[in-house]
Amino acid sequence: MAPPPTYEEICEISGRAVSIFSESGYDCCLFESTACALYGTTRCPNDVDLIVLADVDTEYLKQLLAAADDHFFLVPPKSWNADYEILWYELPSTRLGAKRKCKVDILVPGILNIPNIPSLQVKRKSGLPVMPLLPLLLMKLQGWTDHRDSNRRDFREKQHVDVEDIEELLAITCNTRTYISSNSLSWLLKDFVHGAQDRVYDYVEEFPETALQWETLGFQAYY
Repeated sequence: MAPPPTYEEICEISGRAVSIFSESGYDCCLFESTACALYGTTRCPNDVDLIVLADVDTEYLKQLLAAADDHFFLVPPKSWNADYEILWYELPSTRLGAKRKCKVDILVPGILNIPNIPSLQVKRKSGLPVMPLLPLLLMKLQGWTDHRDSNRRDFREKQHVDVEDIEELLAITCNTRTYISSNSLSWLLKDFVHGAQDRVYDYVEEFPETALQWETLGFQAYY
């Protein structure tokens, strides 16, 4: 099996995609594992997840990257009736000639309950745009509940990695003195915040040692 992308390669791919979108007039930001790593979590990402902050068709955005840089390429999915293509980035082959690639997911607000982030609220880490820290943590929390409750075994197994990321992000977020009721987060919709609160209850029920951290961020830990 070919080795996965390095952290440096992940950042390089992210930077190239951000540059192409910027040249086309689109603001964007990283989220999921790449954004987590840029904030300081220790797990190395194995793909790139990028949110384009516009009401644009994601298939068009994928095609935009593939047209602008030959390293980006599109592959049909295994499902014969799917109406989308999978975006990859070609990486340098190994010394023995094994092909390497990195998956790149392009999303827009609304997909997966992603909030509509004001461009001025996007943060920068190592020169790359990232989702604000507390909303990123809450998206990770949503991923944990989705994986935990999934009917698919491979999805359920992902919840353990989610917990590792959440534990690190919780500590990082608490150190920033960020609160869910902060004016800087007033753009978050009430439904998003209420949904996050319900997930916090579930998370604390399974991991009661995190209760004080969630309370530090302005959530209720218990019903």
